[in-house]
Amino acid sequence: MQRHARKAEKSLPKPPDEAALRETALAHLARFAATEAGLARVLSRRIDRWARVAGEAGLAPEIIDSALRAAREAVPRVVAAMRGAGAVDDAAFAESRARRLIRQGKSRRAALAHLAGKGVDAALAARLLPADPASDLAAACAYLRRRRLPPFGPGGRDRALASLARGGFSRDVAERALDLEQAHAEALVEALRRG
Repeated sequence: MQRHARKAEKSLPKPPDEAALRETALAHLARFAATEAGLARVLSRRIDRWARVAGEAGLAPEIIDSALRAAREAVPRVVAAMRGAGAVDDAAFAESRARRLIRQGKSRRAALAHLAGKGVDAALAARLLPADPASDLAAACAYLRRRRLPPFGPGGRDRALASLARGGFSRDVAERALDLEQAHAEALVEALRRG
């Protein structure tokens, strides 16, 4: 019986200490861009995963709680270390992501919501995505082109208006985009891509 218990303890991963969380952060940032809030969520999920496995393996609850407390206290220090090393930069992340979203044909409203979901400060996101009717029109054209709706493809005006509304575009911008000739809409999309 003791042999089985010792084997279960050996198969249980070590509690995530600060060094393990730093390794997790580096591995994540090597593959993905992230905000400070996003990195903290990744580390928290790593801690929660360990706690679940430890609980299923039968580790004592007080040991799990102690390890959880220590790991959760380490998360802000790891995030700060990544910020200090330049591996996490919310402003650069937000700027890059905002440009990409608009080039893809996302509305300003949808782009702001996306950035908020990634943990970008609302004031920073609003500064990066100012209300600009010309940019909104170009983004709406990119959206229509991607979905092959008028003026880039067949389809009814009502269907295209509904799709643009679901995409977060205002009625005014949607109608202006649908009233454009295809060549003019293409020119707006190309200008948006060149940036």
